[in-house]
Amino acid sequence: IPQIFMHVLNPKHESEDHLEAVGHICSLKDAFGYENPSEIANLISAEKFEAALAIHLYKGGRLLQGSRIPFGIIFGGTDINEDVKHEEKHRVMGAVLEEARFAVAFTEKMKELAAAEWEAIVVKIFYWIPQDTENLRLFLLICGLRRVKDPLYLVDVFSEWHRREPHIHLVIIGPAVSWGFFLLVLIYVYSHRFILEIPQDDLHAAAKRCFAVVNSSISEGMSAAILEAMDLDVPVLARNIPGNAAIIQHKVTGLLFTDPQEFVQLSKSLMNDPTLEREIVTKAKVYVKKHHSWDCEREAYQNLVLRLQCSVDQ
Repeated sequence: IPQIFMHVLNPKHESEDHLEAVGHICSLKDAFGYENPSEIANLISAEKFEAALAIHLYKGGRLLQGSRIPFGIIFGGTDINEDVKHEEKHRVMGAVLEEARFAVAFTEKMKELAAAEWEAIVVKIFYWIPQDTENLRLFLLICGLRRVKDPLYLVDVFSEWHRREPHIHLVIIGPAVSWGFFLLVLIYVYSHRFILEIPQDDLHAAAKRCFAVVNSSISEGMSAAILEAMDLDVPVLARNIPGNAAIIQHKVTGLLFTDPQEFVQLSKSLMNDPTLEREIVTKAKVYVKKHHSWDCEREAYQNLVLRLQCSVDQ
């Protein structure tokens, strides 16, 4: 059983559970803690890692360039949607893909985008929960505070809607990924009284209490918040961008909006049509179980690591 070095952006990742379940020894490292491949090379040598997984083609993958151990890449979303627009990042990511033994794309669309860029691979501010009221309608936006997540996109239209209908609330939950942008958001939405980051279990509890989960990102790879909402039987309203459209079928497994005004229109339709709400929730649950099964994902990652193990043995 090879010792797996997982190069990740968060202190914990579900892939670790998948791999440790079959006996692999995993060590997770934050990509932001390292500056160049030589630091990673020294880490690999000191810890005697035998294989690696990098999450995010640029942020994680670039540090594995020239690695002496076999490695695989898991696309993050920002890499395919945003980093490809920067010439140097594009070049680096292409080089990483050439060295990687495999790359994991969350959706067929993401795979197509990657293949179009590199022909060679045709292979986290605050939260406030109002007191319970009979007619409360709570919309929950879960995201890291950074520009690509566009957390202010719906604030103006929500403010106007809330003035007319005080039982309507927008709650934004997530970490301050960029402190400069976080301060901008905090100043902008100060009157909404958003407070404190919360643990995942409490986040799930908040999601269960809300009317719908909202995604207003400019770009996405695959939104975990959307998939978790589907699994928790909570309707999803998401901005109509490729990453969201890849996992949401409009008016079947969720609702897709193109602008703030359409968001309000669709939200009101959902609130006034309990049958539509039930149908969306039911079909979304089926979709998640079929296409994002924990067991299937576990097996897939285990099989991918077996490829790395075979490379080690060779």
